[in-house]
Amino acid sequence: MLYLIAEWLNFEGALNLVRYQTFRAGATLMTALLIGLVIGPRFIDMLRVRQGKGQPIREDGPQTHFAKRGTPTMGGLMILVSLTLAMALWMDLRNPFVWACLAVTVGFGIIGFMDDYDKVSKASHKGVSGKVRLLLEFIVAGIASWIIVSEINTFLYVPFLNDFGIELGWFYYVFAAVVIVGAGNAVNLTDGLDGLAIMPVIIAAGTFAIIAYLVGRVDYSDYLGIPYVRGAGELAIFCAAIMGAGLAFLWFNAPPAAVFMGDTGSLALGGALGAIAVASHHEIVLAIVGGLFVAEALSVIIQVFWFKRTGRRVFRMAPIHHHFEQLGWSESKVVIRFWIIAIVLAMIGLATLKLR
Repeated sequence: MLYLIAEWLNFEGALNLVRYQTFRAGATLMTALLIGLVIGPRFIDMLRVRQGKGQPIREDGPQTHFAKRGTPTMGGLMILVSLTLAMALWMDLRNPFVWACLAVTVGFGIIGFMDDYDKVSKASHKGVSGKVRLLLEFIVAGIASWIIVSEINTFLYVPFLNDFGIELGWFYYVFAAVVIVGAGNAVNLTDGLDGLAIMPVIIAAGTFAIIAYLVGRVDYSDYLGIPYVRGAGELAIFCAAIMGAGLAFLWFNAPPAAVFMGDTGSLALGGALGAIAVASHHEIVLAIVGGLFVAEALSVIIQVFWFKRTGRRVFRMAPIHHHFEQLGWSESKVVIRFWIIAIVLAMIGLATLKLR
């Protein structure tokens, strides 16, 4: 909104700052952070009153988790409110990438809310049927993919190779939807300990803020040998909104958590990262930067597959963060070590921009 107002006034005086994506990214981060910190306490109180017993705790989970009974969930609503308001204030709302990524964020957030509401109202950790969830996610992701792909080509670009891509044609629409849905569910599976999912999301968003900015610049993309995507630089501001809202949420989610983000937040944030990766033509790099999320998802897939075939488990418990808890690691040790892994993977992801 402010960008359109500044443009209407010809960016006169101090409004000239609004012209620059880097300034608006910083302003968006601070705005989302401030909104989240202000609304957080009342939001949490409201959730606690309405939910009563809070998020159901798995009976077969680590024993230490029973102390978390009564902690409210759906804190992702706080994240969605913060980032949406900040984006509406600072972003160029004529950009189609903005609306595609926002559609995924809000759409996946609604699906996650339905799941969380079902769990809380029925006092069960099962939630909405997996098939129904996936169907709804693919509908949302399919619409977003159609919007995004109409603005870009259908090449899958390979990192470490200079401007090299594989033409996928119509299959790219399917691929893009799978990336978005896969990212949403991978982050969702990671969200099992206080602060475990949100910090890697913030790290990934910061990484893709840099990538989106570079991809959206003709000069930088040409120098680095990465695909140029007109208008993708605006997604750096979207990433900044995620970072600001995420930091505000972490303030309240730090151990011992006062609130859980629930599927409302994890699905929305994961889907947003997937949509941003597709729009910036860095889908494979997302698998590197979000390698922690990939490992969490793979641990569940491997566990289920192997148990159905042999009746035995590969891990003591899946997702894999629970495996380390069962080995005797404290929750804080698991979280901090996973954060370190996320930082290392982000650095490797950024290295792909130059190592070509």
